[in-house]
Amino acid sequence: MAKISVSDESKLSKRIDDNIDRLNEALGVGKSYDLICRKMTIAGKKKIAMYYINGMVNSDVMTMILHNLDELQREEISLHTLEKLLSEHVNHIQVQTETKMTTIINNVMSGPLALVVDGEDQALIIDVRNYPGRQPQEPDLEKVVRGPRDGFVETLLLNTALIRRRIRDPRLRCEVMQSSIRSKSDIVVVYLEDVANEELVDRVKERIKSIKIDGLPMAEKAVEELITPGSYWNPFPKVRYTERPDVASTHLLEGRVMVMVDTSPSAIILPVTLWDHMQHAEEFRQNPTVGVYVRWARYLGIAASIFLLPLWFLFAIQPELLPPDLRFIGPNEPGKIPLIGQFLLAELAVDWIRLAAIHTPTPLATSLGIIAALLIGDMATQVGLFTVEVIMYTAVAMVGVFLTPSYELSWANRLVRLILLLSVAAFQLPGLIIASFAVLVFLGTTKSFGVPYLWPVIPLNLQYLKTIFVRTPVSMQNTRPSIFKPKEALRQAAPARKPEERGKREKSKK
Repeated sequence: MAKISVSDESKLSKRIDDNIDRLNEALGVGKSYDLICRKMTIAGKKKIAMYYINGMVNSDVMTMILHNLDELQREEISLHTLEKLLSEHVNHIQVQTETKMTTIINNVMSGPLALVVDGEDQALIIDVRNYPGRQPQEPDLEKVVRGPRDGFVETLLLNTALIRRRIRDPRLRCEVMQSSIRSKSDIVVVYLEDVANEELVDRVKERIKSIKIDGLPMAEKAVEELITPGSYWNPFPKVRYTERPDVASTHLLEGRVMVMVDTSPSAIILPVTLWDHMQHAEEFRQNPTVGVYVRWARYLGIAASIFLLPLWFLFAIQPELLPPDLRFIGPNEPGKIPLIGQFLLAELAVDWIRLAAIHTPTPLATSLGIIAALLIGDMATQVGLFTVEVIMYTAVAMVGVFLTPSYELSWANRLVRLILLLSVAAFQLPGLIIASFAVLVFLGTTKSFGVPYLWPVIPLNLQYLKTIFVRTPVSMQNTRPSIFKPKEALRQAAPARKPEERGKREKSKK
C-alpha cells in the first residue's frame, strides 16, 4: 500500500474513508496503542470517526457525547449535518470546526477529540482533554509563614486560573502560542495590555515564534535559553522563576511580562534586576519594619556567602592586614594541606552532599546528613584534612547560599566565591580587589531584555533606590518602576492615606 502523505495545506475531503486512511497514517493508529480511532454509525447510516489519545480525555464527557449521538434520528441531521451537530447535539462548551489536516492532527496530539463525519469536509474539534496532574500546593522553594498555600502546577489552564483569580481585569492577556517542531509545546505569554510596554511584549512573542528546535522537554529552562538575549555563559539569571501566583501577579502589575510553558510549574518573569532575585514574598507578608529587618538580614547573609571565605582566607595568609585586636582570626593549627586546597575540597564536598540529597529517597535523607556530619565535620578535622575554622566558615557561607531566594542566583554567587578564592590565592589583596571590581563591571554591563541588571544603583535612580533597601509600605507604592517603561506609570494616588487620616484631613478642612 502506498504511503499517504499529509501536507501543510491539505484539507479534509467529503469521503470519510479517505479521511480515515490519511489520519490513520499520519497519527500512527494501529502502531501506537494509545491513539484511538472510534468508528460509529449514527442516525441510521451516517458514518463518523472519532480520534483521541487514551488517557488524555475526560471519559465522563465522552460518554455523554456518545450517548447523545447514539440517540440521533435520521431526520434530525439529514441536512446540514455538521452545523446541526455543532449547534444542537454536541452539548459541550469548547467545540470548533477545522478543515486543515495538520491542524486537526495537532489538536488530537494536544488532547482534544476530533470528530470526522461522512459527507463533510470539516471536522469538529471537541476539547475534552483531561491531563494527568496534581492540585495546586505550596512550592517547596518559596514557602512563607503567612500567605496562600497554592502554587503553579504542570497544567497551563490551572495556572492561568490562579492568575485571573488575583487579577480580575479584562485587560489581562493570556496569549497562547506553540513552539518547537515535534513537541509543539504550548507557551502562554501573560501581561496587562494597558500597562506592559508594547515593544517588550512584541519582542518576547517574536523570540518565541523564532524557536525552531525539534522539542522542548525541559520546558521553561529551554525556552529561557532560547529567548533570552546575551551570552549563554553568563551565570547570573536574567529572568526570575516563581511558582507562586501572588508573586507572579505582583510582577504583572508592575508592567512585566510572564511566560508559562506547559508541563512546568515554574513561570518566567522578565525583565528583572539583580535585586529581584534577592527579595522574597515573606518580606511583604510581615509588618514593614519587620520586612526591612528580614530584607537586610538576607542581604547580609548573601554578602557573607560571597565574601566571607575570601576575606578570612586573605587575613589568614596576610595577618598583617588585621589590627592587633583581631589577630586571632586565622587557623590556630595549619592543616596537612594548604588552605586553598582545603577550601576547594570543602566546596566540592558540600556540592556532593547537596547533589546526593536531591537523589536520596526521603527515608534515607537523615542517614545522609549523619554521614556528612561525621565525615566532614568530625573525622576530616581529626585526620587533619580540614582545620576547624575552614569547616566553620564554609558552613556559615553555605547558610548564606541556602537563604538566597533565587536558586539560580545562589549558584552564580558560588561561582563568584570560587573566583575570589582563587584570586586571593594567586595575588592576595590585589587579587581580591581586582576580581571584585571585574565582577562589578560584569554585572554593570549585564542586561535583562534591555534593563540594566544593577538598576536603580547603576544607572542611579534615587526615587527607586530606597525600594531596594527598604520594604516600603503598600500605601507608598504609588508608581511602577520607570525602567520597564510601562504605559501607565501610576498605581494609586500619592500618597495613599489610611481611613482615619482621611477623616482628620476632612475635619480640618471644615
